[in-house]
Amino acid sequence: MSDLVVAIGLVLVLEGVLYALAPGHMKDFMKKAQELPEQSLRTGGLVALFLGFLIVWIARGGF
Repeated sequence: MSDLVVAIGLVLVLEGVLYALAPGHMKDFMKKAQELPEQSLRTGGLVALFLGFLIVWIARGGF
């Protein structure tokens, strides 16, 4: 359970850094994301999910 809390904390840190350092770029990115087809967003989300799972698996000694 503590690993989950740490992972959520790291996600919040990374998102916070992006918004703190480049708020204008993040607003532009969100506007562009609204124009993308849902299938593209879904595909990007699945790729991110897979890569995140792979990184955690390797970090925990999966190979």
